[in-house]
Amino acid sequence: MDIRRINDRVSVSPQIDPADVTELARLGFKSIVNNRPDGEEAGQPEGEAIRAVAETLGLTYSAIPVTQAGFSHPQIDAMTAAVEDAGGPVLAYCRSGTRSCNLWALTEAKGGGAPGEIVEAGAGAGYDLNGLKPMLDALSGKQ
Repeated sequence: MDIRRINDRVSVSPQIDPADVTELARLGFKSIVNNRPDGEEAGQPEGEAIRAVAETLGLTYSAIPVTQAGFSHPQIDAMTAAVEDAGGPVLAYCRSGTRSCNLWALTEAKGGGAPGEIVEAGAGAGYDLNGLKPMLDALSGKQ
């Protein structure tokens, strides 16, 4: 697994499989957020299989798929709720981790986070959020 820590609450990664969930629990994650739609790619593990293992181990699981259509306010709000309700560290995943990082960034901005700090946190995890800066500015009300 390629787990990239963004902050104390959220880490992101590329696609995980059900066998990875035991290790995530061992590492202290309390919740998994799936940002990848089922059936996006042949051979991709189904979200329900990951959910089943997560719930068996006492982790919460949320499916907040982000398609090629992009991001919406309901997705941002669902991600905010998933992180707030997790009771501990959250791992969000998609195909490469990029959509998960982008969705995290949008939730932070909508919550009033400083866009520059959000971009910096994303860079620290290996993701370039500069292309999202106009959206981060608009959502946060800050420049």
